Amino acid sequence: MKEFSTKWKASKNPSKQRKFLAKAPLHIKRKFLSTNLSKELKEKYNIRNIPLKKGDTVKVLVGKFKDKKGKISKVKTKQMKIYIDGIQKKKQDGSMVDIPFKTANLQITELELSDKRRFKNLKNEPKTETTKKEEKPEIKKDKQSKEKKE
Repeated sequence: MKEFSTKWKASKNPSKQRKFLAKAPLHIKRKFLSTNLSKELKEKYNIRNIPLKKGDTVKVLVGKFKDKKGKISKVKTKQMKIYIDGIQKKKQDGSMVDIPFKTANLQITELELSDKRRFKNLKNEPKTETTKKEEKPEIKKDKQSKEKKE
């Protein structure tokens, strides 16, 4: 079976979408682990999303643990799952086990900024509004104006 193809662009076929995610190399799967920032962080850093990292504080948006907050304890890139401190469930034998989360169900509330490279990338300058090219006013040709010229 053919491995991951860098030439692949897009497909509506769900099985091909799943195959793309499953066969992707780790450096690409890392980008899939991005999640959106809270409103305050979006305004502060002028970016919409960023890959998750151990130590980031996140909020669960959907599911049984909705509105729970916690620090990320593990990031499993290969499985594309995130584990959060303090969010566990009890197994039948009484032991506690961490619950894996998908990044789509999370939102970053605080960032871990000890990594210098990550911090450098966050120091974006505020985005300026792009000015549209001034369009020339169109001259409307009416029947009346044509009649006046003749």
